[in-house]
Amino acid sequence: MRKIKTGDEVMVIAGKDKGRRGRVTRVIPERDRIVVENANMVKKHKRGNPQANDAGGIIEKEMPLHRSNVAIYNPNTGKADRVGIREGDDGAKQRFFKSDNNLID
Repeated sequence: MRKIKTGDEVMVIAGKDKGRRGRVTRVIPERDRIVVENANMVKKHKRGNPQANDAGGIIEKEMPLHRSNVAIYNPNTGKADRVGIREGDDGAKQRFFKSDNNLID
């Protein structure tokens, strides 16, 4: 079970966007990377393709961050938090905040 999933609200804890919050739009588990909306924005030069009627230019896009540079956001405390995994009463795995033991899902 992954500790951070698509749709979670996370906080960037390292890098040029430190302190920025956003939702996870994509998880790339084979490279341990996470794409967060409006974080790690870069300008990319894109070549046009006249056959596909595609204009070129400079576009801004979100690049992946390493999973160690983000932490899940705890709305109860208003801070970044660590995630724990435990087994629930029905035997299913549950994610919880380490600071206050509240369930995430």
